Amino acid sequence: MRRNVTLKSEGVTDVTEPQWFAVRCIFHHAALETYEERITLWQAESVDNAIAHAEREAADYAADLADVRYLGLAQAFNVFDEPGNGIEVFSLMRDSALDPDSYLTRFFDTGNERQIQR
Repeated sequence: MRRNVTLKSEGVTDVTEPQWFAVRCIFHHAALETYEERITLWQAESVDNAIAHAEREAADYAADLADVRYLGLAQAFNVFDEPGNGIEVFSLMRDSALDPDSYLTRFFDTGNERQIQR
């Protein structure tokens, strides 16, 4: 099942010259019971082309790893500035009635993340 979503650049599917797009793809590492979100950066003439590049790379990435499957979710973000220090490369806005602590716990700090604790 293919689920592609364009973020922030709604209504902008084609551009006159190549622009930068960040594309987030989701993977499942079955043996580890782990999900992975990868964001890759692509220069393309359209959001559809950027997603196509990212999905080809996602398929290659999953094929190179044992027991990993690309789940078919690609979310694209039009990066309006040239890549460099401090520029925004991805943004996802989600409506929620949860209070801030509950929101962070539910979506980002479940205790199951593989991250360095600070």
